[in-house]
Amino acid sequence: MSAILLLSVVPVLGILGFGFVLGLKHATEADHLAAVSTIVSERKSLWSSMMIGGLWGLGHTVSLFLAGVLVLLLNFEISERTERALEFGVGIMLTFLGLNVLRKLFKGGRLHFHAHEHGPREHAHPHIHVHGFEDDANSHHGLKFSPRALLIGMMHGLAGSAALMLLVLETIESKTVGLFYIIVFGAGSIGGMMLMSFLVGLPFHFTALRFNRFNHILQTVAGAASILIGLSIIYEKGVTERLFG
Repeated sequence: MSAILLLSVVPVLGILGFGFVLGLKHATEADHLAAVSTIVSERKSLWSSMMIGGLWGLGHTVSLFLAGVLVLLLNFEISERTERALEFGVGIMLTFLGLNVLRKLFKGGRLHFHAHEHGPREHAHPHIHVHGFEDDANSHHGLKFSPRALLIGMMHGLAGSAALMLLVLETIESKTVGLFYIIVFGAGSIGGMMLMSFLVGLPFHFTALRFNRFNHILQTVAGAASILIGLSIIYEKGVTERLFG
């Protein structure tokens, strides 16, 4: 009896493990990194950068799970045209995220160091002030909740849901296992994006302390890359695949 149970559990664990690995890999896709980098480039704390990645992954997982409920339990079909339209929306989002980074840089930012005390210990860390924006005294560590990262993750989750749902439906017979697959996939994407956000945040963190000009160059590169990837997606989905044709 135990042998039969083991034989039935092992394939399920294999499928879920595969989903976790795919989730990790999914976080490294260029459009995902471009979107998160535009936010991470404005953060000077590595912990804050990781949280940005975690929020992206959480939003991504929420969208995928909702799509999974519709597809697996309610037999809802996501058309190719709908998928293209969502991808087109991601392209527009990436373009505006990149433009927003460049807008803040060209508008003029001022880097300075703020010293303060936590109990008996005093330390200092950098701030970038953008004209027209006032600092929140409670967010100088950069740990303020970012709904932007959550919404970006949800948009990416919706745009990528069709391909994932096809994979789930083709390989998993049990609807319950299918939903668990999405959750595990989401956990992988959360962990993967937190790691990638940490790595992306490293150069921004270290250059903000002593190399202000180079830090601005990195932010410009992040913004420009987001714009280029966004425009390429817009062209691919709108023109090459004739979304509006």
